[in-house]
Amino acid sequence: MWDYNEKVKEYFLNPRNAGEIPDADAVGEAGSLACGDQLKLMLKIDRATEIITDAKFQTFGCGSAIASAAALTEMIIGKPLSEAEKITNKDIVDFLGGLPVEKMHCSVMGQEALEAAINYYRGKSPEPLEERKRHIVCECFGVTDEEIIRVARDNHLTTVEDITHYTKAGGGCMSCHDKIRQILRQVTAESAEKPAAPSGVRKLTNIQKMRLIEETFEKEIRPMLRADGGDIELIDIEGNRVLVSLRGMCSSCVSASFTLKKYVEPKLREFVSPDLVIEEVKP
Repeated sequence: MWDYNEKVKEYFLNPRNAGEIPDADAVGEAGSLACGDQLKLMLKIDRATEIITDAKFQTFGCGSAIASAAALTEMIIGKPLSEAEKITNKDIVDFLGGLPVEKMHCSVMGQEALEAAINYYRGKSPEPLEERKRHIVCECFGVTDEEIIRVARDNHLTTVEDITHYTKAGGGCMSCHDKIRQILRQVTAESAEKPAAPSGVRKLTNIQKMRLIEETFEKEIRPMLRADGGDIELIDIEGNRVLVSLRGMCSSCVSASFTLKKYVEPKLREFVSPDLVIEEVKP
């Protein structure tokens, strides 16, 4: 049994904007019935302003797939395409307050359907089937090297298991595991080759770092955790190690480590320093 939070349950049991737009201005599809999950996203767009005025979806999949699709429609209605196209699978997960790590592929499917719909609206043709087949790494689920590279970069994935959770690739016969490892090594090498920050970037003092961390907790992290009955306490800062303790519902949640590494740590790296590492201190 997956450990779904209350918001995910609500969006699964009472999905917003489920249905069809017969005269949709944009249609995007992702996933496939053969893989067990498929999503069709339909948009109405004001052509003068390029604002999304309506969005509906049809999906075949699990509770996470339904909740992710419903959440996505709420996130994009009223937004111009220029803003909607910046939405990532991480934004969908954050909106829902988290997903079980094994279900992250549902959020990725939402992002891919949105991209496909926007490309449809802008007249961009999808990749020809024969060309796509040449790039498929996982034959079981039809996942290409480009899809694996992008999701690894966007979500800082480092293991085959991570890739399986986010794309399903490698979750079938497992014959593609070596190819996935090779792709991950390539992504890691590219990240390591990125130029270091300019020497002119100001180095934070310990006091400045602590204040920024506390501010990020209050503005970016605690609101999401408290929405699900949880909380987080800053215990100490040792160099770039941020020691914390989870409170409330978070302290006993089976997804606690996922929340720390895939939500809390990225927020600290975004708003404070890219060198920070989050560590949980057990009571």
